Amino acid sequence: MSDVAYDPWSAEFVADPYPVFERLREERPVFFHEPTGQWVISRHEDVDALLRDRRLGRSYLHIASHEEFGQEPEADFLKPFWDLIRAGMLDVEPPVHTRLRRLVSKAFTARMVEGLRPTIRRLAGELAGNLAAAGGGDLLAEVAEPLPVNVIAEMLGVPVEDRHLLRPWSADICGMYELNPPEDVQRTAVRAAVEFSDYLRQLARARRDEPRDDLITALAQVVDEGDRLTEDELIGTCVLLLNAGHEATVNATGNGWWSLFRNPGELERLRADASLIPTAVEELLRYDTPAPMFERWVLEDITVAGVDIPRGAEVALQFASANRDPAVFADPNRLDLSRDPNPHITFGLGVHYCLGAPLARIELAESFGALLRAAPGLRLAAEPAWKPGYVLRGLEALHVEC
Repeated sequence: MSDVAYDPWSAEFVADPYPVFERLREERPVFFHEPTGQWVISRHEDVDALLRDRRLGRSYLHIASHEEFGQEPEADFLKPFWDLIRAGMLDVEPPVHTRLRRLVSKAFTARMVEGLRPTIRRLAGELAGNLAAAGGGDLLAEVAEPLPVNVIAEMLGVPVEDRHLLRPWSADICGMYELNPPEDVQRTAVRAAVEFSDYLRQLARARRDEPRDDLITALAQVVDEGDRLTEDELIGTCVLLLNAGHEATVNATGNGWWSLFRNPGELERLRADASLIPTAVEELLRYDTPAPMFERWVLEDITVAGVDIPRGAEVALQFASANRDPAVFADPNRLDLSRDPNPHITFGLGVHYCLGAPLARIELAESFGALLRAAPGLRLAAEPAWKPGYVLRGLEALHVEC
């Protein structure tokens, strides 16, 4: 099989990568992709195992410098970006990751997240009602985007008049996570990181002087055995919560509705039986995964499916492929909203399992429920186009009629 079939920069591949994944799983479940410099891993069994394997990490900087690990040092202009990102838990490894996750979990509790459900239901109902009253529009712009950003803003304690700033900052920062981003995208991400950091630093200091019932206040006050988050760690955590909890949720909503429109029988099942929403959310997350690939660095030599991968290599774990693996999912290319069990890995596994998964599930369930109630005849108005990015895979827009 030619390597060229796997092309994360190709519009055709981004629009429908699943036939390529099927061939990869069967013929080349582990192969080196020269253009990205990554080992591509496509089977569920291997992706599952590697996510739990401590010989891999999101970063290698806890054990080696860039040069010692055989990598080019980062450009000086990127320092503000990486200072911000590495102050959160996403791109660090134990023991730093363990400490940060423990502290953040004390504030970002299951009880706090569940307590947001009435607010999420109200916001979703208002957005869905507005879309229905207008007779339709862009479901992404009118519902999918404003819901999670407003929920996270409400949770953090960002004033209403400042919330319009969050979505552009998040989108610009997330541009850095695409494969080999060009320099202009990198510089845009740096600018957004600086602006967002400065804004949050002012907000965090205001909350320290005048505490409120919000997550920024809670994060500033959390203490565990005398340990607490530094100001930089608090800011890095808030940025992570916005970026991870917003971009993927927007894409999951758009991808999910596009999947339903392409499977009208399943959409009718859901319209007829709202009790399917919880399993429907899980199946839609599996069927068209909003974050189809995650990268890991190989910290010690490993062997995957009989292929030796050396220390210093980078692996591209194909979540979207793993979620369609027939070795795990019966009839994997069929959308089945009552699929159970459904061991998809959309939220990851291991120490980096998504901390915001419970919040994402509530947002998606309430969003789909609100739209089904407000616009029971919701239908597609125009064929959507995919955004060019692959690492965060979603639609440009989703125009609907009610």
